[in-house]
Amino acid sequence: MTESDVHTLTGPYVLDALPEDERTLFEAHLAGCTFCATEVAELREAAVKLATQVATPPPPSLKPNVLAAIDHVRQVPPLVAGHRGAPARKRFTRRSVLTLAAAALAVAGVGGVAVDQYREKTDAVQANDQITAVLAQPDARTVRGPVAGGGQATIVMSPSADEAVVVLNDLPRLRAGRTWQLWMIDPSKTAHSVGLASGDVTRVLDGSVTGMIAFGLTNEPDGGSATPSQPAAATIPMT
Repeated sequence: MTESDVHTLTGPYVLDALPEDERTLFEAHLAGCTFCATEVAELREAAVKLATQVATPPPPSLKPNVLAAIDHVRQVPPLVAGHRGAPARKRFTRRSVLTLAAAALAVAGVGGVAVDQYREKTDAVQANDQITAVLAQPDARTVRGPVAGGGQATIVMSPSADEAVVVLNDLPRLRAGRTWQLWMIDPSKTAHSVGLASGDVTRVLDGSVTGMIAFGLTNEPDGGSATPSQPAAATIPMT
């Protein structure tokens, strides 16, 4: 892979779609490339904003049409200082970043095509800013795993910010009087409660995540429990 080629990996990196060898290569490159660091931050911010907008189901033809078009579209690498003959780097505007993120999320099956409407409540805006700040960190890493009974948990953790964002999708419906409880597990296998959720949610976890080795999700009585009930609905290693 040439130095120009590595600049084209920002999108797959944000979507956690790179194989391990390319992820390692790109992260080494990212540490010293202002262009890619800026683009990664913009794409992560765009993805978070999409998650807080109103969504409508995409038409059935969207995914096959986009996948078919990919075979006929060549991604052009940006202009890199010191490389003659490289094409000019396209500047990502806010609209183009949101459009790219929306298309990527739709193809990945995350669900829904976002429309251009933001939440107006102050608490929602503040929560969105917190989430954006975590996802925009250069060292943010993503892990995910299945939830027993259906659904998925995705965790994006930034060691430098000592914070993490959790995205819970398609969770089983709980009966009355029950809630989901979120946990971070330390090396001694002690579980620390980091929040509650009534269902699907995107939120910043409460408390420190430094040194934690796993994320846990359990079904608990309303108000939560002092220790996690067993068996856990999900236990996801953080490495």
